[in-house]
Amino acid sequence: MAAVRVLIVEDSSTVRELLRAVIGADARFEVVGTATNGVEAVQMTKALKPDVIAMDIQMPLMDGFEASREIMIDVPTPIVIVSSHYDVRQVAVSMQALSVGALAVHAKPLGPGDPNFASQTRDFLRTLSTMSQVPVIRHARKRDPIPQQSRIRPASGKCRAVAITISTGGPAALREMFQTLPVDHSVPVLVVQHISHGFVEGLATWLNAFSAVHVKVAVQGERLKPRTVYLAPDNRHLGVTADGEQVHLADDPPIKGFRPSGTYLFTSVAKAFGASVVGVIMTGMGDDGVAGLKALRAAGGPIIAQDEESSVVFGMPARAIEAGLADVVLPLTAIVAQLTKQIANGGA
Repeated sequence: MAAVRVLIVEDSSTVRELLRAVIGADARFEVVGTATNGVEAVQMTKALKPDVIAMDIQMPLMDGFEASREIMIDVPTPIVIVSSHYDVRQVAVSMQALSVGALAVHAKPLGPGDPNFASQTRDFLRTLSTMSQVPVIRHARKRDPIPQQSRIRPASGKCRAVAITISTGGPAALREMFQTLPVDHSVPVLVVQHISHGFVEGLATWLNAFSAVHVKVAVQGERLKPRTVYLAPDNRHLGVTADGEQVHLADDPPIKGFRPSGTYLFTSVAKAFGASVVGVIMTGMGDDGVAGLKALRAAGGPIIAQDEESSVVFGMPARAIEAGLADVVLPLTAIVAQLTKQIANGGA
């Protein structure tokens, strides 16, 4: 099997050499070049055609956001943002880069002296390998209206909550959703977004800058409120109490490798709300959430899946559709309108 060809983009010579050593030590990878700024990154991507790019954020001449945008316009290539989650500005720009086509964000390895270096390295290389396989394309997203056949089973009685599971491509999709979510949105929204450790607080801050509703990281025991989006925190399952009134965070084992897991969320809200919750499964790899949607379907809750064209990776929604669990398949731009209909009167 051919080695994954990696372009490293990093202006710090120390970090650049660390990344080169980490990647080069694994026979599955080949470092095909290193760039010290965004301008070089664009030029070298065109010349070298790497399988994946490890992209820094703060660089001279052109930062990682601008470089990612130019690359996705000129020569679409999987990009993993390598950022410091301790730097507020880097987190914000990292999220911007995800919004223009970068696939994932990962914390910079802190070096061999750090006690977590081995696990950080494994996670980083796994991310590079996984993202190198994503078929990125260059095209403008179409702003589709709601399809005529978008009537689905209503939430039974008063809709009490919305539950969303999302992964690769999620930050940009969530930003677009929450930008258009009505300010009088009357139910809480619970979200499992797969993202690298350390970045969920920054994601909440970034999303808040664009959202009419309040976006926050969920806290154990807090009461669920309308006009509020609750993001699953690092390494905790997100759910609700049996009465559906409070957030419940759990340290239960990962489900198919995920904690937080969409399956845990959907199962939890199905038990608490029954048919009075809407489930949404969106862009991402694999099938996290699908098993939980079976519980939600059994409880009578309506289910929305994102369509292929508007998904960065048509994995999780595709598995839900194949399993016959989706009541309707919608483009990203139509999901909020459908949710609004569901919340208004049960989706007529």
